[in-house]
Amino acid sequence: MDDLRKNYLDRIAVAASEAALEEVRIAALGKKGEISLKMRELGAMEPAARAAAGAALNVLRDEIDSALRARKAALGDAALDERLAAEWLDVTLPGRPRRQGTIHPISQVWEEVTAIFADMGFAVAEGPEVESDWYNFDALNIPGHHPARAEMDTFYMHRAPDDNRPPAVLRTHTSPVQIRSMEAQGAPLRIICPGRVYRADYDQTHTPNFHQVEGLALDRDLTMANLKWVLEEFFSAYFGTRVRTRFRASHFPFTEPSAEVDIQCSFEGGTVHVGEGDGWLEVLGSGMVHPKVLKAGGIDPAKAQGFAFGMGIDRIAMLKYGIPDLRSFFESDLRWLRHYGFAALDVPTLHGGVAR
Repeated sequence: MDDLRKNYLDRIAVAASEAALEEVRIAALGKKGEISLKMRELGAMEPAARAAAGAALNVLRDEIDSALRARKAALGDAALDERLAAEWLDVTLPGRPRRQGTIHPISQVWEEVTAIFADMGFAVAEGPEVESDWYNFDALNIPGHHPARAEMDTFYMHRAPDDNRPPAVLRTHTSPVQIRSMEAQGAPLRIICPGRVYRADYDQTHTPNFHQVEGLALDRDLTMANLKWVLEEFFSAYFGTRVRTRFRASHFPFTEPSAEVDIQCSFEGGTVHVGEGDGWLEVLGSGMVHPKVLKAGGIDPAKAQGFAFGMGIDRIAMLKYGIPDLRSFFESDLRWLRHYGFAALDVPTLHGGVAR
């Protein structure tokens, strides 16, 4: 036993690597190791001798195992010390430059619009992009013969030949959210509904998928004067300068009376300058909510009235940031996004502030 102990402890002490240490372990404690073989010989001994030899072998095995573990830890510490001495890093050097992503102009303007209206007390409401025919058209007083309901303007979802339900549509505006909000909350109500909408159109100022924000305010005594104030405050905050508006009589099925809204601007060198000059640019439709629309939303027209408006987020982004073609928003051109995109921390004051 003493010879075995001395032999293996000496070999463990001089092992210079983990591989050499593993060879010693296998020679001593492996299945065919010297100590393992002696453990097998115990069965042929007399009981008294077997008990004494077994106890001694167990002690020896534990001692060698402990020595192996200690030497392995020492070798690991020595390797780490050697690595730390050989490898070093100057933490004062500047970091490697990494390309940063940018915020899409639509996302930026979406946040600007939301914050400005939130400052005036408007909450944000959302709804599904795949809508029923009733919410998208009927509840908004849009008759069956209206051109907006034609397949040349609206994306209808497929129905099986034996399915007699009215087809669902990709919503053509965010106005269905107004109906859903009236059903859920009643009046008084003050919300904006930003979101994606879909129409079968594609040119320099139209795309099949675009973004709108619509507003709705309901109470007992709201008038067109309140509507005008809200819109002028919004445009002044958004463009960073006082903006006058002009209302022109129009017709929309969901409002009565209805008005298209122009903002003051000038046209110089092919560039639009908002808030100055003698020109006017049409930007949105608005009006007092039609009584039939109020009834569809579960509101009694005798107890509440209000105004609604809707504008394209993409178009007001084009106006503010000088983007000439609406289609560029959706072409995934990284060069375009690096030019027109916003840094993550590039947040204008009051999400509107001074235009770039």
